[in-house]
Amino acid sequence: SNSINSPMVGTFYASASPGAKPFVSVGDLIKEGDVVCIVEAMKMMNEVKSEFSGTVKQILVDNAEPVEFDQTLFVIS
Repeated sequence: SNSINSPMVGTFYASASPGAKPFVSVGDLIKEGDVVCIVEAMKMMNEVKSEFSGTVKQILVDNAEPVEFDQTLFVIS
């Protein structure tokens, strides 16, 4: 399996805006280049894109949770 890690320190957002559908859910098929989440750092919204195609196996962080650089966010199989 592959992991998608946070590119920076910031706040993890699972969807584009509050109340919006999450970018991905467990069980979703994703393609390389798909946006999987947003990490907000210093008021900048940074889209995190998958480097892999596959199935979302696990989502390891909750919405609006702080994340560290290189922290694993998703497991893709």
